[in-house]
Amino acid sequence: MPFDTRRHVRLTAVLHAVRAVRLKIFTTGGTIDKIYFDAQSDFEVGEPQIGRILADARVGFEYEIVQLMRKDSLELDDADRAIIRRAVATEESLHILITHGTDTMVETAMALGELPGKTIVLTGALNPARFDSSDAIFNIGLAVAAVQTSLPGVYIAMNGRVFDARSVRKNRTKNRFEPTHLLPDFYRGGRSET
Repeated sequence: MPFDTRRHVRLTAVLHAVRAVRLKIFTTGGTIDKIYFDAQSDFEVGEPQIGRILADARVGFEYEIVQLMRKDSLELDDADRAIIRRAVATEESLHILITHGTDTMVETAMALGELPGKTIVLTGALNPARFDSSDAIFNIGLAVAAVQTSLPGVYIAMNGRVFDARSVRKNRTKNRFEPTHLLPDFYRGGRSET
């Protein structure tokens, strides 16, 4: 059978329409949303920055942002994690992105556990989104791609990598996220995890 360009274009359009994602975004605070609070350079968690970042990027998908809380992640407790889990569990959308502080992101991801059929990606920033040198825009872009393309499960998108939430940790010394297991050399392309 000869290749039919028109059929291929129509089929591709249908597949893209089917894959169109309506993204629900929950914000919890963290460094990504921090702003200067006073003349002594103290910070406080401000308004969510992800809406501005997505608008500036002129993204081509629908999204809704819901602010669940405005806390530094070190201030989050089990009651807060229960609120986050309940919001995700009762949400109709199957694609959830959560902005979160990095210090306890793994704990919140583990509290989310497996929610059948949902793809959940947590992300944040090591520097406030308002800083020119922030990793926020990069991490949000990575998280948006991950939530649209990953199988159902809970993931953390940080430092240019998407991690299964069950096997990641924050290395505070190196100020980055890394897997909790060592991958074989062939998987890392021959480079060691350092």
